[in-house]
Amino acid sequence: MIKAKHIVKKTRCTRLRKTIRKTISGVAKKPRLIIFRSNKYLYSQVYDDLNGKVLAYASTLEKEVKSKLKSTKDKEAAKVMGEVIAERLKKLKIKEVVFDRNVYSYTGRVKVFADSAREKGIKF
Repeated sequence: MIKAKHIVKKTRCTRLRKTIRKTISGVAKKPRLIIFRSNKYLYSQVYDDLNGKVLAYASTLEKEVKSKLKSTKDKEAAKVMGEVIAERLKKLKIKEVVFDRNVYSYTGRVKVFADSAREKGIKF
């Protein structure tokens, strides 16, 4: 049976997410830093899997982040988001995280985001 391309892609992403979640989990001392890309915006959150709580978040939709950017979806936006989330983690006194890049390859915006967070002192 022939399936539509978008259905095949969606099932592949779902399978990959399950596989990643089996191996990666965050705790209070070392939470999980998740990044999500859409066509227009970037989102990130720091999540404690044991307690089921979001500790910090950032997105290019926020006014303070959006005002610094020319575009909300390019590498420059990813760099600013990495800096913002690193500052918020420092306020919470969190120095180490587990990086969850989701189903995205570690290139482009994802890599720039991770590198800018590392430059601000967050260890992966």
